[in-house]
This record gives sequence, C-alpha cells and structure tokens, in this order.
Amino acid sequence: MNAGTPPAPDPRVTVVIITRDRCSELLRTLRTLSRLPERPAVIVTDNDSRDGTAEAVARHFPDVRLLTPGQNLGAVGRNLAVRQVRTPYVAFCDDDTWWDPGALRIAADRLDAHERLAAVTARIIVEPGGEDDPVVAELRDSPLTGPSWLPGPAIGSFLAAATVMRTEAFREAGGFHPGIWLGGEEELMATDLMRSGWWLAYVPEMVIHHAASPVRDSTDRRVLGLRNTLWFTWLRRPAGSALRRTLYLLATVPRDRASLRAFAHAGRGLPWVLRQRSPVPPAIERRLAALERAQRQGTARRYVG
Repeated sequence: MNAGTPPAPDPRVTVVIITRDRCSELLRTLRTLSRLPERPAVIVTDNDSRDGTAEAVARHFPDVRLLTPGQNLGAVGRNLAVRQVRTPYVAFCDDDTWWDPGALRIAADRLDAHERLAAVTARIIVEPGGEDDPVVAELRDSPLTGPSWLPGPAIGSFLAAATVMRTEAFREAGGFHPGIWLGGEEELMATDLMRSGWWLAYVPEMVIHHAASPVRDSTDRRVLGLRNTLWFTWLRRPAGSALRRTLYLLATVPRDRASLRAFAHAGRGLPWVLRQRSPVPPAIERRLAALERAQRQGTARRYVG
C-alpha cells in the first residue's frame, strides 16, 4: 500500500447494535461507524423504540440492516442480529459507544491468529473526558492465567458494548440467555465459553469510546444487574460458592427499595434457575472464585444508584 493510500475495507467483521429510544445517539454511532476504514457491515436490532428510531435509521442509513422484532428483546436482540451475520467475527457495540479507527482490524487479526480465542475486549475510553473506564483496571489486572499465546490478559467475562467475538463461538454458546434478558448478561455466556475450552482476552490496542447515555434509569439497571448476578450464581456456581456469594451480597448491597426489588425478583425466578442449574467443574470454579475476589476489591462493580 502506497503512503497516503487509505486502507482497504476489512470484510471479516460485522457490527451488531441493540437500541431502544435513543435515536440521536444511535445516529451518531452509525455516522462514526460509516467513517471507519474497515467499513464493516452493520446490523441494528431496534427493541421496540417509540421515538422514531427505526424510521430514522431506514432514512439516513439505508445500507444498515435493520431488524424490528416489535418487542423489547433486551440482549436477545443481539441473538436475532447474529443469525444474520455472515462474517467470521461480530463486533458488539451499543448506541452510546463507537469503535476507534483500526480497532476492528486489530481484533480480526488477533482472532485470526488464535483459533481457540473466542473474544477480545477493548480498552474503553469514557467521553468527553477521555479517561479510562473503571472496568479497564479490572480487565488489565485480571487474576486469571492463560496460555502463553493469548494476545493479552486472560479475562473471565466481557462487555458486550466493547467486544469482538468469533461468530462460531457465539453460536456454539447459544447466544445470550433469554432468562437473563439484560444487565450483566455476558457473565453467563463467558462462563459457558470457558467451560467449552474457549479463551477470552483483553487487548488494550483495541479502543472503543463510551459516552454514557443520559437516557437511562440507573436504579433499574442496578436492580437488573443484582438480580442477574444472583441468577448466574445459582445457575453455574457450586452450592457452597453460590450460598457464600448470596450471603455476601445480602450483607453488602445498599439496604434500600431497589435491592429489595432485586432480591424479590431473583427469588421469583428461582424455580426456572434451579431447573436449568448446571454447576461448572472445579477448574472453572477456581477461575470464577478468583474473579469474584478481584471484583470485591475493584471499583467497577458497585450495586448502587
């Protein structure tokens, strides 16, 4: 390639976005994606927006594949989109995040090089300040060890708004669990991927930007996050570990109405959770226990708001 010649588009990655009632933010993200040198295909699942999102996407971005299931599917909207993906890799993105130029090419190169690497997660920069998201330290200092070929620290979960995944691995894991719906939905998939012999890594050379949407209910997000943490714990952790984690959460979360709602909702879902319960083997449980210890000392996961 001659100096000054723009890089060729990269056909290896499709970007998948779920959105609901954030039209202006989604349009900003789509504009940014359209300028990326990789020129990725983009699929948007509109989770039953009422603010004209679908119409605006169809009007301004006719090349974007738009899915309108007619209901709010939460994270399962990504499953719907991935069914349409024909590239080996899928980059997840939220309507308030956008990929840095070159990041998708880096991700595809890393995934090309390592066939048992399921996903790579990017460094997340918070806008407009430009500082690292608090979760970056947790990813960078992951307590897990992995094979020497990993392109960065081994991690035990990922953030769907900042991760490029092997399409085959996503489908093998069954996508995001419909029972979890939304809020920490990545933890269950990551654990099932690890159990199947896949690895996940943090790759700081990849960068994604996040300008947190003002159109969000932080209390509802906390309720869903805590409920889903409890459900994941009882779906996959051995009984002793699940009980200890539950008691720890009971002792440490804020004693308020939101926490009460989360525990009540988790309790109502316990019958289906116990029916689907499948504890991980000891080797994977050791990884989960190490991650839990690290999370207790970090600042990224706090059930407040």
